Amino acid sequence: MSGLFDLHGRTALVTGAGRGLGRAMATGLAEAGAAIVLNDIDAARLAAAASGLRGAGHRVHEALFDVTDEDAVVAAFARLDQQSIGVDILLNNAGIQFRRPMIELAGEDWRRVIETNLTSAFLVAREAAKRMIPRGHGKVINIASIMSDAGRATIAPYTAAKGGLKMLTRAMTAEWAEHGIQANAIGPGYMLTDMNEALLSDKAFNDWVIRRTPARRWGRPEELIGTAVFLASSASDYVNGQLIHVDGGMLSVL
Repeated sequence: MSGLFDLHGRTALVTGAGRGLGRAMATGLAEAGAAIVLNDIDAARLAAAASGLRGAGHRVHEALFDVTDEDAVVAAFARLDQQSIGVDILLNNAGIQFRRPMIELAGEDWRRVIETNLTSAFLVAREAAKRMIPRGHGKVINIASIMSDAGRATIAPYTAAKGGLKMLTRAMTAEWAEHGIQANAIGPGYMLTDMNEALLSDKAFNDWVIRRTPARRWGRPEELIGTAVFLASSASDYVNGQLIHVDGGMLSVL
């Protein structure tokens, strides 16, 4: 049974892997046996993450590029091709947050969040799928959110992007499943990450999260690893187009 979750012999590209959820899931995939291609836009952050994984004995490649830049994404995959690195698992994790009431929201900020959280997943997955399809196998894991299924004031572009990511995942399934590719998504709840530092320091909001979540606490980044490994492994070969929420039960109760 354990062999179903064994990722030895596979290579995973994780975007936005320099910190937070991406770094935790990259570590988990590596511990399951995968070679890791770490991506980030910040060179220092990327180098630190890669050093940490190498220090733990894992196989790591670094890919410094902006996932919102189409030419940079295409060039990055061309470099991987030149190095004979085939991506078997793509984990689209890169994302940002921007909080502002909609009537005060500038178009530039709307587009920035949509480009980073949604369009980038399309761009990177498109290039990965071009290579997965001829091989007849591949795994695409998109990091969605509880905001793929719920709204909250002041985060309209984030909610729109994460809702779109859920449907993009289903579109990937519609086009790529027949080629042996499984495309699924993970929807984290409120997690203890740098992105949420402002919320964590807001006592009223922190208290609300704890009251609203049946588990009565925030999630930890490493608690996404099990779901990520499942979706990256042979254990999920007939799972396609699904969004699995890892949220302590938040969306399941009123």
